[in-house]
Amino acid sequence: MAKNKRTNRTKKTKTSLTRRFFAFLLSRPVRWLLLLAIFLALLFSLVGAFNIAAGEVLIDTFGVGLILVVLAMVFVGWMVWRRRIPGFLRRWNRWLGAIAFSLALFGLLAFFKPQGVLLSDATWGGNLGRVILGAPDALGALRLVGIVLVGIFLVAPRTSWRFVSTSTSALANLYRRYPLHKYLWGTAPRLWVFYQRYPLHRILTSRFQRPPKPTVEPVERVEYETPGVVEPEADRSAQIAETPPLVAQEKVERVKKSGIWQLPSLNILVRTPEIEPAQVDTERGSRLIEEALASYGVEAKVVQVNVGPTVTQYGVEPGWDRKFKEIKEKDKDGNIRVRLEEVSKTRVKVERIASLANDLALALAATAIKIEAPVPGKSMVGIEVPNSVAGVVSLRSIIESAAFHKLRAKTKLPLALGKGVSGESVVADLAKMPHLLIAGATGSGKSVCLKSMIATFLFHATPDEVRFLLIDAKRVELVDFNNVPHLVSPVIVDRERAVATLKWLNKEMDHRYDKLASVGARDIEGYNKNPRVSEPLPYLLLIIDELADLMAAAPDEVERTICRLAQLARATGIHIIVATQRPSVDVVTGLIKANFPARISFAVASQVDSRTILDSGGAEKLLGRGDMLFLPPDAAKPKRLQGSFASEAEIERLVSFWISQRPREVYVPQLVEELAQASLGASAGDPLLEMAKRLAQEHRRISTSFLQRRLGIGYPRAARLMDLLEEQGVVAIGEPGKSREVLHE
Repeated sequence: MAKNKRTNRTKKTKTSLTRRFFAFLLSRPVRWLLLLAIFLALLFSLVGAFNIAAGEVLIDTFGVGLILVVLAMVFVGWMVWRRRIPGFLRRWNRWLGAIAFSLALFGLLAFFKPQGVLLSDATWGGNLGRVILGAPDALGALRLVGIVLVGIFLVAPRTSWRFVSTSTSALANLYRRYPLHKYLWGTAPRLWVFYQRYPLHRILTSRFQRPPKPTVEPVERVEYETPGVVEPEADRSAQIAETPPLVAQEKVERVKKSGIWQLPSLNILVRTPEIEPAQVDTERGSRLIEEALASYGVEAKVVQVNVGPTVTQYGVEPGWDRKFKEIKEKDKDGNIRVRLEEVSKTRVKVERIASLANDLALALAATAIKIEAPVPGKSMVGIEVPNSVAGVVSLRSIIESAAFHKLRAKTKLPLALGKGVSGESVVADLAKMPHLLIAGATGSGKSVCLKSMIATFLFHATPDEVRFLLIDAKRVELVDFNNVPHLVSPVIVDRERAVATLKWLNKEMDHRYDKLASVGARDIEGYNKNPRVSEPLPYLLLIIDELADLMAAAPDEVERTICRLAQLARATGIHIIVATQRPSVDVVTGLIKANFPARISFAVASQVDSRTILDSGGAEKLLGRGDMLFLPPDAAKPKRLQGSFASEAEIERLVSFWISQRPREVYVPQLVEELAQASLGASAGDPLLEMAKRLAQEHRRISTSFLQRRLGIGYPRAARLMDLLEEQGVVAIGEPGKSREVLHE
């Protein structure tokens, strides 16, 4: 208690000293001295400002406004001396307010000067106004307004303070009702989407800075020279324009014979604006996801949104599972109150979010939702929601991207795959894969992906750099590339020719290994850089559309040949791209999967097919029409992409460009002869038919499995031999699955 009394005494002593100090400052003598100092300062400033000249009268020096102020002050002093208005003069704040209004009056005189009045600027009081405000401009007007506001605050401080506080509270209530930052944050993304859809600088550039149309060649071409051939630099377009058509045609023939190839220009691909996805309300989607998860007891927050051409990915950060304990306490009145105290908290498991995929699809009214848990390289779970309108990714947009140009400078086998869920361009190097396995149901975009890959190679590689072997069991997809000079042989559509092609490719691989050993090179790059090599080896790409058809014809032979190529052909520059629409275990066997680490899966029918091709689920939830999962050889999880697209008209123009440069002989003679022999053997019958006849003559009964064991062939070929023996009357008609009786002559 004594300590509190001392503290109160100390506070009272300090308060009384402060009051005495301010009472002294506000006493009447001090106020008069303050006003006198202000008056003298104003007087001396006027004398220095107007530069009083000798002989000038007092009214020309100080001006009419100053004389009026002095007379007013003398009158007020007389009133004070007569004690007529003591209440007004006791309030010092009003005196200061009057001085502020006087200064504002002189500042106002600096802006206006009456017309027709014979008074100088100094007489009217304009010079004093310029001293106060500086110059009669916008800044001077702001200073004048500030002086007036100070005067109003000095004359009526309480009313001014009430007005300011009332206005501030009214503005705060208006901001709470209409938050401006939310409207601004909502407008900025809309403006960005509008700018992406209609880029003004590109539109203006395309309209006002269009390049002149070519006079002779509609497509700009890039020259490519093979080693050992040097051509002088010249303006080819001008030379062709000056020469007659026959001379120009002869020159083109000489260019073809000399081995100089011209690469096509990207102008072959039409620069069509990509279909932008409909404006996605990401704020609404984020809110629905958070509310749906919260309704199932999962605390989560959307921290990132990526809008892609096909899907929108919401990055969800898992929250906490909190445990609380009820604690009962009594208050001062004796009432029992219950409060919750947090005991522990643990992170929400990722499996809980992944198990709610169907519930989230119901909340968002989406057809299918794919959950990537977690997103590689990020501490969040990706919820991929389909857009209302799927975008189309053109092949030209990927080829013109910076990522593709960077990869093109490092390798000769770049692949323009498509765009990811964030809209970024995704490219890959086929030489590092080194083989690619593609699977997908009918109509999912598998054949379109193959065509885009071949078109990418045709844009950036000549026949001296890359050659193709195309096997098309469908007979309608890859035949568009017939007669292209990059082909080693015409597009193969028969099973027998396909098997013969695989055998020839194995021989070619062994032959290339002999060439590498002759110069001591480890791979094709080292061989081509060796100075002793006169003719560099081109890369050789084997592209098979529909592997299931080949596996049905000769599964053992096809599987053995493809696996041997996949294991050994990388160093010789031979790479394989295989596609199938039935990724079952009898087509995509374990041996084939082990040698194809890079895989692409389009939409498949079931999760079993997805696990067969990717070793994980997810492909069964794809949307089709180019929506795919790409599994690189160095990644643990596949990446979702929207595949690149090249129209039929663009493919036709590209093929026509290369056919115009095609010389007469481009195919490999040895392969053409082997394919012809394979066709003759298929039309005449199986070459093992005679051996099957001799085996039948040595036994009384034979079966299909008996021919398999003795001839070392697969079941389809043994069944076909059994049918031929039946047609020729060697064996009797039997029941399926049982041996047949041999008919001896």
